[in-house]
Amino acid sequence: MIVTGANTGIGFETARALASAGAHVVLACRNPEAGRAAVQRIMARHPGADAQLALLDLASFASVRAFTDAVAAPRIDALICNAGLFNTSYRAIPGGFEHTVGVSHLGHFLLTLRLLPRLLAAQGRVVMVSSESHRQPRKLDFDRFPLPEQHYSMLVAYGQAKLGNVLFANELQRRYGAEGLTACSLHPGTLVSTEIGRDSALARVVMRLVSPFTKSPSQGAATSVFCAVHPDRAALGGRYFSHCQPKPSSPEANDPAVASRLWELSEKWVGI
Repeated sequence: MIVTGANTGIGFETARALASAGAHVVLACRNPEAGRAAVQRIMARHPGADAQLALLDLASFASVRAFTDAVAAPRIDALICNAGLFNTSYRAIPGGFEHTVGVSHLGHFLLTLRLLPRLLAAQGRVVMVSSESHRQPRKLDFDRFPLPEQHYSMLVAYGQAKLGNVLFANELQRRYGAEGLTACSLHPGTLVSTEIGRDSALARVVMRLVSPFTKSPSQGAATSVFCAVHPDRAALGGRYFSHCQPKPSSPEANDPAVASRLWELSEKWVGI
């Protein structure tokens, strides 16, 4: 199993839970020091667990390609696309795409498609960690997707990225469900105390202030783990989950035409 953004927060707790139950887990992390420390924490708490680090920077398509080229396993049981971020000011990834969408959607899109043959070989799962923020914007304005600098809004950028996660999971299920793939998306909880706002001083302050009233990272990871291991695949495919229960996603997230257009644009943007 592969978990992106697994060195901290929900991603770490997801990787830890899966490794503690006997899964071979790859922690796909951008920061090598933080990644090594995360593996060491898992091994200290669960001696004999099978966890390893692999470097992956979802902001770099070259890094995504290098990561997928280095994966030796012929079969992958689950890919948990957990990594995400929240930027208060405009940033761009190489290629000029807005950073939030570039990492959370485009990086995961390229990663998943390059691993798809191995996921299909295992009749595996793709779990997209989205958010209730996918409901805003109500419509995906392709003329401003990803947002250009002159129209940047941190809330809209984050909402676009999370809407993209749900649309991508639904389209994966439509295209490859008949071949054995199971794809779903989820909301981990509101304002889970994670490092998603690591690049924003304001977001870090807000997270510290609200942390006594929110889910812990381990509680936030519960729905990711549920979707990764639940035995009834038919109950998972193409669905959106919150608190380990199915929940209706937004009308826009369930529009096949929007999902198909997003897929085709994403293929073009990542060079497939």
